[in-house]
Amino acid sequence: MNSIALLGVRKRVVHKISNYLIISRRLCNRSFDVNSEFECVEEPLKKIVSDFDSTLDERLHLNCDQKPFSLRQGFIDTVKVDAKRVLEILRQDGPGFDARLVLDELRIRPSGILVREVLLGILKNINSENKTRCAKLAYKFFVWCSQQEAYRHTANAYHLIMNIYAECEEFKAVWRLVDEMIEKDYPATARTFNILIRTCGEVGLAKTLMERFIKSKTFNYRPFKHSYNAILHSLLVLNQYKLIEWVYEQMLLDGFSSDVLTYNIVMYAKYRLGKVDQFHILLDEMERNGFSPDFHTYNILLHALGKGDKPLAALNLLNHMRETGIEPTVLHFTTLIDGLSRAGNLDACRYFFDEMRKNGCMPDVVAYTVMITGYVVAGELEKAQEMFQEMLSREQVPNVFTYNSIIRGLCMAGKFDEACSMLKEMENKGCSPNAVVYISLVSCLRNAGKVADAREVIRQMMETGKYTHLLSRFKGYKI
Repeated sequence: MNSIALLGVRKRVVHKISNYLIISRRLCNRSFDVNSEFECVEEPLKKIVSDFDSTLDERLHLNCDQKPFSLRQGFIDTVKVDAKRVLEILRQDGPGFDARLVLDELRIRPSGILVREVLLGILKNINSENKTRCAKLAYKFFVWCSQQEAYRHTANAYHLIMNIYAECEEFKAVWRLVDEMIEKDYPATARTFNILIRTCGEVGLAKTLMERFIKSKTFNYRPFKHSYNAILHSLLVLNQYKLIEWVYEQMLLDGFSSDVLTYNIVMYAKYRLGKVDQFHILLDEMERNGFSPDFHTYNILLHALGKGDKPLAALNLLNHMRETGIEPTVLHFTTLIDGLSRAGNLDACRYFFDEMRKNGCMPDVVAYTVMITGYVVAGELEKAQEMFQEMLSREQVPNVFTYNSIIRGLCMAGKFDEACSMLKEMENKGCSPNAVVYISLVSCLRNAGKVADAREVIRQMMETGKYTHLLSRFKGYKI
């Protein structure tokens, strides 16, 4: 089958989206980073079970007294104050000051919320200079809590300290914690797997890890149908498309059947790997096995049709979605427009952008930014600026990606003064430039021979204190 035959869609009632679905989109920032090409399609799929394990874990084990989840705000505020005190004590730990003894004297009582707040506080403050100390302090606090009467760590606490060790590059310690969890009968969940797979690096080791989880009797599958779906989803979050193929093959060999989530993830991996023929085969197989396309399936298909420059087939698909009970959202239109702009069909982009509004879907900042980026890449700066002004008139607040595209477009047109002014405007409006903005602007100014302007941008960057690690990329442009 091809096009709408590529889609293979028949008129069925489509399953409702699970109530834990979270839609969260990032802009496909293709002007600067080709690796983020598919984020408009990928992010919603990744967010299907966002933080499920941690939130469920906290509902079940908030503290040693098993208090109900609807705690009084006063109690929560008190715990947060205690967490700040604990963090301050830990910061003083060293020769002549034993943090554990001070904590004992204060008689602070550990709870699920307190441990979470303290470990999150440590995690948020890790940098290249303090990572060894952060790992030691986190471990000292973690052990101290475990020694307190009537308190037992939750799986979420283990996951938080594992994240700290991973950020601090203490990978052996991460594995020791997993072994400790298993010894103490904590279930190894999809969240555990997700943390571990990030630390593996080499494909061979990753495969060994996956085999261990597949065979594990303690691997908790919630909210997935089986362990394979949990692993597939974790690999999707980490952009491991080739490993998704391998795990899927193991799943079939073990006699497990696919569901809609399985098909969506594997089809998307095939799409990313450029295996279009296998993508179509899976879509047809999904239909034959009685599974209707869902919200995410349509999102993938729309991007495929857009990138393949098939606007008529995309229009037919949008109409078909309505017939089957799924009303296209801003996300679906934006995904399609993003694909079409990559194909260079800006007329079709504008058509579907207008169609979005006609269908009651008001374009958001992401939709506008996709359009602006398309015009910038095509060298049509005036249209990009018109879209930017329209966006402002409709009270949509530009984000860092919007400014990225406009600044890039101004530089491409040789309007460097306006580009530097846009950088200042962005900062004045509370939108902090990211590393990409600085790298792109400095590079453009340097290539144009505007050394003084490039130095001024670097000086502004240094004042933020966030991107000092980029200085090595700006050799010869010292302040």
